[in-house]
Order: sequence, then structure tokens, then C-alpha cells
Amino acid sequence: MEILAYGVLADEQPLIERAFEGRHAVHCLDVFLNADTAPLAADHEIVSTSVNAQLDATTLRILAKGGTRMIAQRSTGFNNIDLAVAEELGITVARVSYYSPYAVAEFAWTLALSVNRRTTRAVNRTREFDFRLDGLMGQDIHGMTVGVVGTGKIGECFARIAHGFGTTLLGWDVAENPACLELGMEYTSLDRLLAGSDLISLHVPLLPDTHHLIDAEALAAMKDEAILVNSSRGGLVDSAALVETLREGRLGGVGLDVYEEETGLFFFDKSLEVVTDDTLARLMTFPQVMVTSHQAYFTRTAVGQIVEATVRNVDDFLNGRTSENTLIPRG
Repeated sequence: MEILAYGVLADEQPLIERAFEGRHAVHCLDVFLNADTAPLAADHEIVSTSVNAQLDATTLRILAKGGTRMIAQRSTGFNNIDLAVAEELGITVARVSYYSPYAVAEFAWTLALSVNRRTTRAVNRTREFDFRLDGLMGQDIHGMTVGVVGTGKIGECFARIAHGFGTTLLGWDVAENPACLELGMEYTSLDRLLAGSDLISLHVPLLPDTHHLIDAEALAAMKDEAILVNSSRGGLVDSAALVETLREGRLGGVGLDVYEEETGLFFFDKSLEVVTDDTLARLMTFPQVMVTSHQAYFTRTAVGQIVEATVRNVDDFLNGRTSENTLIPRG
């Protein structure tokens, strides 16, 4: 059986081909799955997709008409898939429920440290042999109060690193994580966490209840010099409200690896095009803001685990099994 894999990045392709070798043929495409590219999957019973695929009703119906019976998404998030329509069409859907939480947690700290110490500005200057320190002053992480919004596997790893820096930990989640409590984390309300933290990092999934969790009101509650990091899902932050907050001269740093309107932008080269997203363009102008293109997960360890889980999901589908990765079981 040949599996069609959409949205495969250059560094990812050898890992995918090696993982499926001797099991199934896999054809890798660098284009993302949407209504325009879905016809390419005709006669492929199984397709594999990335988190940037647009699996709305239209795309799913095209896939089903072409014979697709299983979607193996290579990510934890699945808010890009219309699960109700997939179930209606009899399409099995599986995701990767777990991969290295260290990859994302470590990158979240990369963003936090970079915006705090103005690393990007410093490097850009020294490349032009400008060695001034004006505007590069940061803060010690040691002694900060760090707020962790979402204390699952990734949030726990982020908290462990924070503990190593010698910080005071505040946490917010629907359930307390015993491992975080052992680190000395105090669970509190979101309002108190936002108001009391010097650094805030988001590690919750994007759900209806968490959409724009960080809105104008939440941003207003933060300290003027607070650092905000989002390496989870772009929709957690109201980007327009964030721009207004920055325009007011507030927030000491913002690190974003995700953006709520990233589809069609992230993972593409737009350097020769006019950027029509005014909100993103405005965000990029603030000196204390760093934006990266959804790369927190992108380590050999994490991607390797994602690919291995995808192979297992395909095997489970073919053998009529389900697992914790199964979102829509085989009918």
C-alpha cells in the first residue's frame, strides 16, 4: 500500500521514508493538504498530514470521494480537522498524542531568554560591527516569579527548567500536577497568576474555552515588564489586543512560536511577497518581540517519535485496532 504524506519538510522526509521502509511505500509531498491539493490523494486509502493541513468539510469530502479511509496526522493538535464530518464520511482519524515534551519546553525557554536579553537585536548589530549595549539590558531569571499556564507534560518540563533557574512557580490548570507541586509550584487563579508573574508561558491546548485566553483584559492584568511566551497554539492569544498592549509601551518581551492566523504563512517562504497580515506585520516591528515559525517541536528526537507513532497508527488502522491516538475509529 502506498501512503501519501502531505506537508513533509526536507529534514523530516528521510525519517518518514526510513520508518515506513519494509512496511509500506510512502510518497512525500512538500505541499500542505487543503481543498486544492486533496485531489492528489485519489486512490490513496491512507494519507498523512501535518498540523497546517486544512481538513475542513470540503477537503474531507474530496478525500473520501477519492477513496481515502484514514488520516494519520503527524501532530498532537487536531483543531484543524472537522471530526464530525470525518466520522460522517467514515474516515478514521488518528493523531500523535505524545512526543518529547522537552523539545517544546526547551524552545519556550529559548524564546524567553532571547527576548529577555535582546539576543536577536544583539546579533543583528554585531553582524554590522556595532558593538554597543544600548537597549540590550535584560533581567535576571533567577528570583523571578514564573507563571505556567497549563501544567501537563510540556508545562511540567518548562517548570522543571524554571526551578533550575531558581524561580518562584505559579501554576494554573484544571488539575494539579503532583510533580509540579513537588517543585514548590503554587496553584492559583489565572487572574492572580497573570498579575503576579514576571514571566508567563502558555502550555494549554486550543479549545473553545481557551480561545483568546490571553485577551485585552488578561494583558492589562500583567505587569508592565512581564515576558509572555506562547509555544502552544496561536489562538490562545488575541493578537490584535497584544499589538495594542505593545503600542502602549507595555510588556518586557514577547516570544511567539505560533500565531492565530499562521496557516498559509508559516512553513512558507514569503520573503518576496507583500505581507497582507497587518497584525503580524505590526507585531514584527516591536523590538522586544520575537516570532518563530512553529518550530518548537522540531528536534530529531521529537520528530522521530512523531513519525514512529504515525507508523503505529497506520498499523493499528490496517489491523482494526485503536489506541490513545485514535480520534475517529475505523467503522
